[in-house]
Amino acid sequence: MSQPPTGPSDPAAPSSAEDAPGAAPAPAPGGARRNKRSTLALAALAGVAVPGLDPARLALPQKESVRLRTVGVIDTRGRHWEVLEAHDDAIGASLDAEADVLRRIGRIVDDGRLTFDVPRVAGTLRTDGAHIQIRTHLEGRPMDVSALHPGPGLSAGMGRALGELHELPTSVVSEAGMPVYDSQEVRDRWLSLMDDAAATGKVPPALLSRWETALEDSALWRFRPVVVHGDLDAENVLTAGGAVVAMRGLGQAHVGDPAEDMAWIYASVPVDCLDSIETAYDLARSEGVDKHLRDRAELVSELSLARWLLHGVRADKERIIEDAVAMLADLADQVGDEPLVEPHEPRLAPVPGERTTSAPDADTHEVAMARVDDQEDEDADGRENEDGNRENARRAGGDGPDDGPGDGRPTPRGAGTATASVTPLHPAHDAGRVSSPDGA
Repeated sequence: MSQPPTGPSDPAAPSSAEDAPGAAPAPAPGGARRNKRSTLALAALAGVAVPGLDPARLALPQKESVRLRTVGVIDTRGRHWEVLEAHDDAIGASLDAEADVLRRIGRIVDDGRLTFDVPRVAGTLRTDGAHIQIRTHLEGRPMDVSALHPGPGLSAGMGRALGELHELPTSVVSEAGMPVYDSQEVRDRWLSLMDDAAATGKVPPALLSRWETALEDSALWRFRPVVVHGDLDAENVLTAGGAVVAMRGLGQAHVGDPAEDMAWIYASVPVDCLDSIETAYDLARSEGVDKHLRDRAELVSELSLARWLLHGVRADKERIIEDAVAMLADLADQVGDEPLVEPHEPRLAPVPGERTTSAPDADTHEVAMARVDDQEDEDADGRENEDGNRENARRAGGDGPDDGPGDGRPTPRGAGTATASVTPLHPAHDAGRVSSPDGA
């Protein structure tokens, strides 16, 4: 399926697709553009923000996007740092919130409860209206999705790392002030996005019907909210030595649907690697995986096209709109009228055999209950002894073979072991006569 540029999975989050290296910084509020600092000036500010950091030389990364600028610095002790400069207050606030999340996750990493690392925030600085943050540089390279292979290597490592992330206590996000959504709120947000996309008149009706059916299927939306990365892509998963060694880009972290992260997996990795990823992911989750995770992930992946369309409409960028419309048309051609999830219809349990109504048989004889004969005195005495033994066992709390019928129900009072014989009546001589135990 065609995919829009990667970006936050949150339906309401602004797209990060235009945060490509080389993009011009956004103007400051009021239209005035801040004076751009040199990379050496940013390196010097790192020394101000972090005691003991004495910049020695510049290093990678050196990149800039619409929202953020990043400069690598190595200090005199050989430590590698990244200096981040936010271009507006909103991104600065996001960096501050992310820093709190990273500190909490970092403590869990130090306790040995995660197999991957996260950036460590060493210091922050506000100067001339700019937000400056200094973090440790993470070793490793962005994941090469095309190089994944099935089996216990990097594919399994990706599944395990994502499962561990989703197993983190939700407090690492909630106590940092990041958004928290329950399953119903997640569903409502996607419904709202779908309605907004439908209002543009640019989404094929078949897709709207497909999405609406899935969003209204309550069975799909029964899941336990987890810590969600929120902006998972190859750039934010770092690998080395055939393993996932770090995750970064947690500025959109929140508590929500794990399918939001899995959507990137299903849309990006080779199909033959999915089993390895899913197996490792399932093993890393303490409660296992809900059975509709993959269905929701596919839905999130498709709705990302609608979000891309809305980004273009709201930003009034015709190129993005045209791109989104083309991808939506491609998707509509691929799925046709096929529902995302088969409709759930109530079904009755099958009854073995064919139910028939039996008619009276011509050879059926009338049956009379024969009288129970009185037993001899010595047999009665034996029964009394047996009953006494049973009563003693009952009082002692024993569960012997004579404690009742054996089906867990109490034995009716007066039930004994007396026998009765059932004798068919001869139709010519005894028709209509029924003997009862009292001789009536």
